[in-house]
Amino acid sequence: MISTRHLASAIACLGLLLLAPLASAAGKDTPAVIRTLEQKGLGNVQEFDAGPNLRGFAGVAGQQPIAVYVTPDGNAIVGSRVGADGSSLDEQRLHDLVAKPMGEAILAKLKASTWVQDGKSDAPRIIYTFSDPNCPYCNRFFQAARPWVDAGKVQLRHVMVGVIKADSSTKAAAILTAKDRTAALLQNEHAFAAGGIDPAPGVPAGIRQQLDANQALMSELGFRGTPGIVYVDADGTVQRANGMPQPEQLDAMMGPR
Repeated sequence: MISTRHLASAIACLGLLLLAPLASAAGKDTPAVIRTLEQKGLGNVQEFDAGPNLRGFAGVAGQQPIAVYVTPDGNAIVGSRVGADGSSLDEQRLHDLVAKPMGEAILAKLKASTWVQDGKSDAPRIIYTFSDPNCPYCNRFFQAARPWVDAGKVQLRHVMVGVIKADSSTKAAAILTAKDRTAALLQNEHAFAAGGIDPAPGVPAGIRQQLDANQALMSELGFRGTPGIVYVDADGTVQRANGMPQPEQLDAMMGPR
């Protein structure tokens, strides 16, 4: 387990939490060490029953669920309690108290963002990906996803941004102002090696606001480049992937072929 000093340092490096905090269980009887960690960035704090000798708190640091155990002397231990059989004692609590509501908040924000559909409307699996029209790794991800998308098993939702080149924003505008956004997106990806879609003459104010909002959301979710991928794993947990996934990660992300 990690000491409180090391956790505080880690939280300080991670910076403030990126999502607005959920309702916190912190109150006037909250241990001082928990209040200190909240000041350093620990968020979404919820207390749970950890037995007679510990007080357990679930929280989020750097968008990662963590458990903090406060001992009778007021100090804290961070990590996972393990039972005699080697299994985690509090993994389900962390999922229910912080990971699940945090994931639901992320998906709600993505659903409300400006995205372009790639795949059938009734596809059983939806994956969000922050995409720049000039991003070669976005194009590689687009191509790698074809078996699942073409089979109707996966719908990609491309959350468009313009960050890589000077004409990324105008290419994104060409896609977002097209009569058929999906067709424009496919045109860009299929012709990527030849330069992709022709840029729009400019970026209308409304489209600029949408692109800026998408870029802010990308940063909020911890992505520093494209593609930034958000998906729901087989256990129902929202996961994030930076960059082009490895083949084994792609299979886990997309599901059975």
